[in-house]
Amino acid sequence: MKKLVVLGAGESGIGVAKLAAKKGWQVLVSDKGTISKENKEVLINIGVKFEEDKHSETEILQADSVVKSPGIPDHIPLIKSLKQKGIEVISEIEFAARYTNAKLIGITGSNGKTTTASLCYHTLKNANYNVALVGNIGKSFAGSIAEKEHEYYVIELSSFQLDGMFKTRLHVAILMNITEDHLDRYEYKFQNYINSKFRIIQNQTEEDAFVFCSDDEVITK
Repeated sequence: MKKLVVLGAGESGIGVAKLAAKKGWQVLVSDKGTISKENKEVLINIGVKFEEDKHSETEILQADSVVKSPGIPDHIPLIKSLKQKGIEVISEIEFAARYTNAKLIGITGSNGKTTTASLCYHTLKNANYNVALVGNIGKSFAGSIAEKEHEYYVIELSSFQLDGMFKTRLHVAILMNITEDHLDRYEYKFQNYINSKFRIIQNQTEEDAFVFCSDDEVITK
């Protein structure tokens, strides 16, 4: 049985734990902070091992795969150690996408992505599409798949989530705008942040669509 370590026991981490347990992974959820009583109960009910107020590095480094919370930066020693050992470190979005054949609509941007994602979801739902709204907006993509499969997913994506995506293909990618933001996570280099946002199209094909704001100077440049 393959071992999956989930770093962070927030909404996305609990969602991954649910989906991974359902798909037969041996799961450890590790949180350096305190896990809420509600989330502990969820993990106990699905038979997933967890730890709080620490990361047991020796055990974590034995994982086959690691899903980390978007809030955990790549430059901390634990993440560096995982990568040095050749253990994949991915986002919840990347993990979840491996377990669905649904059409994926990804939306990112420094500003306006929540409003746009909500509008897209509302439009599709009112047109009677079997659709769910997930991602940075607050609902776990992995948790949604674990609970009930949908034919379409509208996914609000932060740059931190995009950084942990490698093979996920978005059938529709929407890029709202890019302004200087979160530069402390990008070595204070605006280009690094721009590169992160453009990861939204990294696996698209000519069958897919890229929608962007043509009057955003950064995007057009």
